[in-house]
Amino acid sequence: MAVTVGEVVKVLAEWAPVSLKESWDNPGLLVGSPNEPVQKIMVTLDVMRDSVDYAVAHGVNLIVSHHPIIFSGLKALHSDTYDGEMYQKLLAHRISVYSAHTNLDSADGGVNDVLARRLGLREVTGLVPGVKEPLYKVAVYVPESHSEAVRQAMAAAGAGYTGNYSDCSFTVKGDGRFKPRAGANPFIGSVGTVETVREERIETIVPQPKLSALLAAVLKVHPYEEPAYDVYPLANEGRQYAMGRVGLWPTPEPAGIVLQKIKRALKRDVLPFAGDADTMVTKVALLGGAGAGFMKLAKEAGAQLYLTGDIRYHDAQEAVKLGIVAADGGHFGTEYPVVSDLQERLRAAGRERKWAIECISDPTSRDMFHYIK
Repeated sequence: MAVTVGEVVKVLAEWAPVSLKESWDNPGLLVGSPNEPVQKIMVTLDVMRDSVDYAVAHGVNLIVSHHPIIFSGLKALHSDTYDGEMYQKLLAHRISVYSAHTNLDSADGGVNDVLARRLGLREVTGLVPGVKEPLYKVAVYVPESHSEAVRQAMAAAGAGYTGNYSDCSFTVKGDGRFKPRAGANPFIGSVGTVETVREERIETIVPQPKLSALLAAVLKVHPYEEPAYDVYPLANEGRQYAMGRVGLWPTPEPAGIVLQKIKRALKRDVLPFAGDADTMVTKVALLGGAGAGFMKLAKEAGAQLYLTGDIRYHDAQEAVKLGIVAADGGHFGTEYPVVSDLQERLRAAGRERKWAIECISDPTSRDMFHYIK
């Protein structure tokens, strides 16, 4: 059976839940249908005309991008414009587009973790406090004979985590009553007769992104034809995710040397910076994309060097005033490393699930800026 866009999207949403997005953002399935079959996926940073032309020519069914192809509301769609021509080609060739933007910035293993790993940072923590994950309590009623199977399924689906503890749940035992009606196929009891069964009420806690997977896991192992369960939103605060990262530089070195290593790691033609190149660097902060506005947070986090993109003149001036070295790795340069990482993760997910799909990175991807040498 063919893999669908929806199945691939489900995996992507597990890695970077849409609930982690910033309020102004627009990630998700932006073009196409979750029911479309997928044989070939292309991962890219930006969906541009060259990307779409390549996808059409090479049989790509799904494009996975970092930057949303549709960012704000469309008021008109004309095929004689740059964007309109792209949308027309995508729809005409049944190519879907899924974008993971700020949710991928904050997610574990996302844009900023990949960048921190590329630079070899150690003891990495978050930089900019972001979205707090909503929590839910799930209570499931199950006959005692199957209670352990349900508990194990809940834990395996990611429920029951509190701080440094896992497999957390609470059980109350009691009597469950029900009467199967005509057409029912009861696991216990007979049609037309009230049945009393010793049951357990198993309660656990689960973050919102894992709620659907948890319920699916419970229903898979629950013996009843119509399992009873309750779902409650909680006022408790879940984990707070963060954009950007802070970590220790592998070996204390002058900023000038660190900057040279960053330039090579990111394969940049140039690496503009502001600040004192003789500054001894032990800690580096970073935020892929446009993060110049968080320079003060980087300084407060104890970083001597801050790497981001889209640094303006007055941002550089602020770096000098703060006494921090600010390096502009470019919007493209600081985010592009996630493309190859996503490609490999999708390939691995396909092998694990025995999907007959091919996953490539966009060979037309390029920085929007050129540099005269």
